[in-house]
Amino acid sequence: MSLERINPAELSPPTGFSHAVVATGGRLVFLAGQTSLDGAGAVVGDTLPEQFEAALANLLAALSEAGGAPADLARITVHTTDVAGYRACAPELGRVWRRLAGRDYPAMAVIGVVRLWDEAAMVELDGIAVLP
Repeated sequence: MSLERINPAELSPPTGFSHAVVATGGRLVFLAGQTSLDGAGAVVGDTLPEQFEAALANLLAALSEAGGAPADLARITVHTTDVAGYRACAPELGRVWRRLAGRDYPAMAVIGVVRLWDEAAMVELDGIAVLP
């Protein structure tokens, strides 16, 4: 199994994502949306970066349980109730990503939403991984 990250020179240089990811071989893992819920089902974190860190940790825990690692992520979608706040926090969110997931960036999208299932949640992440 391999993931090839593609970033065409004619596109704007990607920061914190890849323009395309080509997966060959392997098994697909579809990761459900994860917010910053703790084990008891309560939303944790008062700020978007705190919630992003917890949501990413939850997503990576599900991926790990499926036998995968952060480098296996081919696609992540970030849903947020505050796109402007997300953009303002982008450098901090990037540091969180690198600390938890490393420097292999999947294809990503950030989508603004009115609210999430967990009303106190500011961010939710879902994804697709390709495992060997």
